[in-house]
Amino acid sequence: MFGLVHIYCGDGKGKTTASVGLAVRCAGRGNKVLLVQFLKSRDSGELYSLARLPEIEVMRGKESKKFTFQMNAEEKHALLLEHNKMFEQVLAKVSGGDYALLILDEVIGAINSGVFDEGKLLAFLKSKPADLEVVLTGRNPSAALVELADYVSEVRKVKHPMDRGIMAREGIEK
Repeated sequence: MFGLVHIYCGDGKGKTTASVGLAVRCAGRGNKVLLVQFLKSRDSGELYSLARLPEIEVMRGKESKKFTFQMNAEEKHALLLEHNKMFEQVLAKVSGGDYALLILDEVIGAINSGVFDEGKLLAFLKSKPADLEVVLTGRNPSAALVELADYVSEVRKVKHPMDRGIMAREGIEK
């Protein structure tokens, strides 16, 4: 297999859902998948389903009670260090060649929030194992990421229930 780079971006609902769908498709063919979630530590329904698929491994950061825009400089720095450590673990895992698909969910948001270094990601993408498929999700990818990607799919919000005050519902948005 020849590994390409995907970006699922935009302000609409469905970026993570699309990446999880690709993970399930890949695992269904007997391939190993590593799903790494940045900026996400709260409970979410897809984690229960993915836990039932032995081909899919999920890595997540420590639980956080705050969004990045609510954090002070010290808290953001601590999160940056945590993300760097997690990414080093990811690099060690995928360097062995056991994984067919790596999903870096919300890595673009982590970059844009200043809690992950885009340079580390770009260096990895330029030197990744040739057969590793990589998915990046999040809003507003940089021109450098878009240029490097093979697929860029934008999920655009036209309408969303949150606009009417309907909060995330278990089993649908979480």
